Amino acid sequence: YINQAIVFIEDAIQYRSINHRVDSKSLWLYRWYYSRTCQWILSLTITVILALAFIEEPSSLTVTSDVRYRLPAWNPPCGLTESIELLCFLVFMVDVSVKSYLIGWKEFWKNKWLMAYILTLIVSLADWIVSLSFFCNESVRIRRILRPFFLLQNSSMMKKTLKSINSTLPEMARWVIAQKTSFHRVVVSSGSCISGTLPDSLTSLLVLLTTANNPDVMIPAYSKNRAYSIFFILFTVLGNLFLMNLLTAIIYNQFRGYLLKSVQSSLFRRRLGIRAAFEVLSSLKETPASSLKMCSCDQLSAAQFQKLFEELDKDAIKQHPSSPEYQSRFMQKMQFAFGHPYFGYLGNVVALANIISICVVLVMDADKQPSERDDFFLGAINCFFILYYLLEMLLKILAMGLKRYLSYPSNRFDGLLTIILLILEIATFAVYGFPHPGWRPEFMGLLSLWDMVRLVNMLIVFRFLRIIPNMKFMALVVTTLLDLVKNLRAFAGILLVIHRGLCSHQPVISCSAANTTHDNGTLQCGTYEQLEYWPNNFDDFAAAVVTLWDVMVVNNWQVFLDAFSRYSSPWAKIYFVAWWLISSVIWVNLFVALLLEVRRCSPLQTSLIGSGGSREPAEGTLPHLKPYESFFWRCS
Repeated sequence: YINQAIVFIEDAIQYRSINHRVDSKSLWLYRWYYSRTCQWILSLTITVILALAFIEEPSSLTVTSDVRYRLPAWNPPCGLTESIELLCFLVFMVDVSVKSYLIGWKEFWKNKWLMAYILTLIVSLADWIVSLSFFCNESVRIRRILRPFFLLQNSSMMKKTLKSINSTLPEMARWVIAQKTSFHRVVVSSGSCISGTLPDSLTSLLVLLTTANNPDVMIPAYSKNRAYSIFFILFTVLGNLFLMNLLTAIIYNQFRGYLLKSVQSSLFRRRLGIRAAFEVLSSLKETPASSLKMCSCDQLSAAQFQKLFEELDKDAIKQHPSSPEYQSRFMQKMQFAFGHPYFGYLGNVVALANIISICVVLVMDADKQPSERDDFFLGAINCFFILYYLLEMLLKILAMGLKRYLSYPSNRFDGLLTIILLILEIATFAVYGFPHPGWRPEFMGLLSLWDMVRLVNMLIVFRFLRIIPNMKFMALVVTTLLDLVKNLRAFAGILLVIHRGLCSHQPVISCSAANTTHDNGTLQCGTYEQLEYWPNNFDDFAAAVVTLWDVMVVNNWQVFLDAFSRYSSPWAKIYFVAWWLISSVIWVNLFVALLLEVRRCSPLQTSLIGSGGSREPAEGTLPHLKPYESFFWRCS
């Protein structure tokens, strides 16, 4: 029973469900499965099987992806990557077996993710056997498309995100159908505006919706009659400003409450785990001393046990070491002066002055040849400011003491940069001597002073980051970004899964067979060949990743539509349009919705679900959850 209570408490801390086996052997297996070692092995296995795409044929192990300069890549012999893949499959088989056993067979048949997990493993193993039987010369590998599923099923946040995306799809589907109908009417009614066939006109307008080919698509018609500009302007205003922003509003409306629902479900699982631990401990005839009793020997209630858990689970408040106590009156005044916050503000002003002076010098020397530059002033100001930073660090250590000084992360950051700057400056003087008028040491010796000075300047800019906590607006922006990164992991994982799936299924869309001997002067301006987009191809996995990224950015993506439809098939346009819809339309708008949701929720809420973590928010920090308090306890 004690082990049961321990496991329930661990489930509460990690926001896990308590719906699993609770006999002694199962509890041991359960704790072993969720240990850091086992979870690390599982994460490493997922990383390895996804990374195999860079090594498998066609291998990405070349310096460049440009078909004009790329050397033949090393492809692993048959059986090498397949052996690594088999080891990964064995780990996944153990993983799914343990998961299925721990939740019980009745719950197993209700768990669609586990059933899909088993089906994915069966198909992957069957495809692996077929691959070996063909001596690794098969044209299609189905298991490559299925590999991202292993990443998806291992993350509860990705599953929640996918569920939220799934709820937005019906509204998005209606929007796409309506927009498609509008496109069709516009193209048919204005066929004279855009030269070419109906598919070409539809493609041009679709690209124009992203403003990537504006004003190129308008110029042919606009050259004939200036009245055609009205059509293109209205199309851009209605399509880009109204329809696309309406799509953002639709997605956010469906996505709204995503983080709050995650907080609610996580809090419910936590309280359920705590209540289960309380009931188990309460059922014991002989409990450990003072485990469920207060000093007055009255038994704890469930609410008191909940508060006890919250207090024990809070992060300990870090106490900074005390400052040294000086007996001398003079030292006490020194301690007061250099330990005062105003002394830190002075350091911020000096760092700002340092950056401004460096920028002024670099701007003045921008138009000068290296042989005409005089680095005396730049070297002198670097020396002066570094000496000030060193003096500031020593005075702070004097006022605060070494232990108290090092207990603050900002001081450790400043001190480390000061030491690095000092070492680089000493090395500069040792090689080139002290600055003097006409000092141009970049031409002396093997060590490039100019590179060293630029590194010093970059470090000084980093040192200026210490002012961020002192500026409320900047601190708010940084806090929002950090919270966004925590919650963006699930979205990045979803994009990676889709990206990985599309790259794994590489259609015959490759420009390596294209004639690259054209003269740039004879090619039509703005084409794939004239722009020398040869590195953007699907000849290997790494090149495909970059190509899809370029299409997602939508700048000049009409060039890819045209080139790949010419070199492979006109159906390639559907491939790229589908990727644009998934990445640039759906995912980017979901990202905007997430950003709005993060700012709508409190930082502690987003921290709670983002970290998956180890801290319960303090009382009063989750105002949206107050109406659910009685509901949580009633369900418990």
